[in-house]
Amino acid sequence: MPPSVPLGDGEIEISLPDCSVTVCEPPGATPVDPAAAARRAIESPHGERLSSIADPADDVVIVVTDVTRATPDDVLVDALVSELQAAGVARSQVTIVLGLGLHRPMTDTEIRDGLGEYADLAVNHDPERTVSVGTVEGCSIEVNERVADADCVVSTGMVEPHQYAGFSGGAKTVVVGAGGESAIRYSHGAEMLGREGVRLGRIDDNPFREFIDAAGDLVGVDFALNVTHSPRGILDAAAGKPRAVVADLAEIAREALAVSVEGEYDAVIAGVPAPKDANLYQTSRAPTYLVLGAHNPLSSDGRIVVPSRMPEGVGEGTGERRFKEWLGGATDPSSLYAAMAEGYEPGAQRAFVLARVLRDHDVWITNSEHPDVVEECLMQQAPTVADAVESGSRVLVVPDALTTLLTR
Repeated sequence: MPPSVPLGDGEIEISLPDCSVTVCEPPGATPVDPAAAARRAIESPHGERLSSIADPADDVVIVVTDVTRATPDDVLVDALVSELQAAGVARSQVTIVLGLGLHRPMTDTEIRDGLGEYADLAVNHDPERTVSVGTVEGCSIEVNERVADADCVVSTGMVEPHQYAGFSGGAKTVVVGAGGESAIRYSHGAEMLGREGVRLGRIDDNPFREFIDAAGDLVGVDFALNVTHSPRGILDAAAGKPRAVVADLAEIAREALAVSVEGEYDAVIAGVPAPKDANLYQTSRAPTYLVLGAHNPLSSDGRIVVPSRMPEGVGEGTGERRFKEWLGGATDPSSLYAAMAEGYEPGAQRAFVLARVLRDHDVWITNSEHPDVVEECLMQQAPTVADAVESGSRVLVVPDALTTLLTR
């Protein structure tokens, strides 16, 4: 039976009868019930329980992930609110800030789908309504005014492979998701992203991760409840001190997601599951994760093929707009990379790391609802995967390129 990769809410089979096809599946792990895992984590946290940290008079802010993350925030918020109520904190004292970063605001429907009965407590983060709480490495750390004013700051998060932080989650949900442009400009700038140790799957001795954690200390992230996952579902939860939460879940994720790959391939077909397939900005993570991770499986002239519907086109947020402006205004990847190395606006970093990949490899997006956008952004489009793969190619299929750590 041919392998399959995600496409929208379903899957498509990869049928390449004239090619040699290898499927790269990480070992995975047995999924758990997210609600039960969240309760266990809250009851046995890294550090104090939230019910001991929060005071009955506290105004509490919970910063959650946005629609670009597959975090079960309704379940996590339910567990957190129950714990807060045990400490005497009323529901009316809780505000939920949607950690958008520079992404577009979530719609009312998305908020209801993501938070269920807690949707009425939620507000979209506005990066223009932030206050400075100090500096880290000379960078002003600005956060949502509700976060700055809160007596207790809590965050949810998904600990999954991340291009810069090694793994996402922890303080990042607050510092970036509910932060201002200054920290995003500094942490996502060419100088930071060029530092040794800033790479996918690495949290130790990672300058990006260290900056985020230090900024989280400054903001005062009191408690984190995070989960990690594989394509099969949620694998575990951890709670408490943000650094310990990330370290705990990153180890679980590595064991489930790392896979050794031998040889070189003419093409890698990279699956991008929802919700990361909503637009080109998010879809472009797939080629950068593959090429700029621990092991690039492509031959020198190999190509990456990514099936993605991209119903939002390039995307609708500030970062997405800047991404398109840089790519759409460039003539070739090398000159784009050189120009962006001199500096760029927050949110445009996706274009910078993508340009780094495009200097060496062609990227094809297939099955897209917006093929014109693909071609405007220095990539190539094709109606189907078969149209983007040359006959006789050695092909590696990575069904979920965003949660697979390739090693040699």
